[in-house]
Amino acid sequence: MKFIVSKEELQSKLSNIQNIVEKKNTMPILSHFLLEAGKQGSYIIATDLDTALREPLGAKVEKEGRICIPARKMFEIVKEIDGDLVCESIDDQWLKIKSGASTFRLACLSAQEFPAWPGMEDMQELSVKSATLVEAIEKTVYSSGENDTRYTLNGILFHITDGNRLTVVGTDGHRLALIIREINGSIQGESKLIIPRKASTELRKLLDKVTEDTKITIGKNHVMFSVGEIRFLTRLIEGTYPNYEQVIPQANDKKITVNKAALARTMRRVSIMAKEQTRGVKVDLADNLIKISSSNPDLGEANDEIAVEYKGEELTLGFNSGYLLDILEAIDSENIVLEMQASLSPVLVRDEKDENYRCVVMPMRI
Repeated sequence: MKFIVSKEELQSKLSNIQNIVEKKNTMPILSHFLLEAGKQGSYIIATDLDTALREPLGAKVEKEGRICIPARKMFEIVKEIDGDLVCESIDDQWLKIKSGASTFRLACLSAQEFPAWPGMEDMQELSVKSATLVEAIEKTVYSSGENDTRYTLNGILFHITDGNRLTVVGTDGHRLALIIREINGSIQGESKLIIPRKASTELRKLLDKVTEDTKITIGKNHVMFSVGEIRFLTRLIEGTYPNYEQVIPQANDKKITVNKAALARTMRRVSIMAKEQTRGVKVDLADNLIKISSSNPDLGEANDEIAVEYKGEELTLGFNSGYLLDILEAIDSENIVLEMQASLSPVLVRDEKDENYRCVVMPMRI
């Protein structure tokens, strides 16, 4: 195998796979990517067995071939060299890399060892604007679980109903984010896909760079996202996702509208003095005023307040400040709407201008 590729092209493609290749050396082959160099087209493939990415590589191929290359080390080499790279495999164990006066000899593995691309069964397909998927993931993935024993929470739910209505939900049991969007394509019936958090994050970064629509291919155990010649495939989380509609409060009678930026600034200031484990802050709601405070016996306390339009019963709630700040960062409008009922009842946080984006956060005892 022998090919010539530009530094920019190879560096861009290798940066996309760095979080996919397996860093724990349980299976050495998973820390490598498969390079297929062909005169009709060249590709890079990386996988951690749960997620796989196949992307085209613009290279001038003089001799076709396949080889597995260490992803991290190759990325470090490409970042440091100047100019185009001439890559030539000596056999299926070694790759010679030359750029200007710099030469490297890199130990590789045989392409025969690389895991096969998973097969897809019982497929359905639909097309979605890439910007819609990026927005849906950004506004929900932060609420999903990480290493939760309730494994279905370690991903976000793609719920497709009425053919072309997409609801994306993330929850870790303490908070929930939900967004509803209409999509161009459609499928028959209803489909629920639980996509792992890591895969969702990598997909968002990948789609952030494209403008074309994304084709979604839904299989029995996997889902594949395709844009042009790029293929991003992930194993679905098996199990039943919680009934998110039951979590969203419908009868919260205390409502206030508050400036998002002002609330975020106040929350960040007060949380400086909160206990690090819980990041807990106390929110007191009174006539035309929100008082926010925190206290830590080892550090001291902090108090601040924001003027709002509110006439009604006084209410005291406790929050994990990090949960609220995540929500505020995800909302686009200048103002947010807080809907509350009682001190320990779920609080609904809404985007003032987008009825189809809603968040729920559970108060905590302070």
